[in-house]
Amino acid sequence: MRAVAQRVSEAEVVVDGERVGAITGPGLCVLVGVTHDDTKEKAAALARKLWTLRILPEERSCSDVDSPLLVISQFTLYGDARKGRRPTWNAAAPGDLAEPLVDEVVAQLRALGATVETGRFGADMKVSLTNDGPFTMIVEM
Repeated sequence: MRAVAQRVSEAEVVVDGERVGAITGPGLCVLVGVTHDDTKEKAAALARKLWTLRILPEERSCSDVDSPLLVISQFTLYGDARKGRRPTWNAAAPGDLAEPLVDEVVAQLRALGATVETGRFGADMKVSLTNDGPFTMIVEM
């Protein structure tokens, strides 16, 4: 699994003109990509890492200050543009594998006590955020 975690002061995701998820920070906007060999165990490990990652102001984590997370699926994190001009998506897991694992990340975060908002899997989402810092981390499991 691969995630891009951005420290934000606010973030939202809109689908067809409807706001489906939003947070006010400090918090994290997290884009999550799934590849073919990912498992529920990796999803749980990613959730624990995101919940305790010390990238909020004063080196605190979401768990330290009960900050919210906005988790959005993003298959393009496994795009490969090293060859040619058109990326390939071969490393991205298909939706029937990816969706339950993104849902598992969210479920594990909530089980840890996190407030989590989400996007809508497979939808054409419009994501808006104010990156605080800016501060952006790539996390891989």
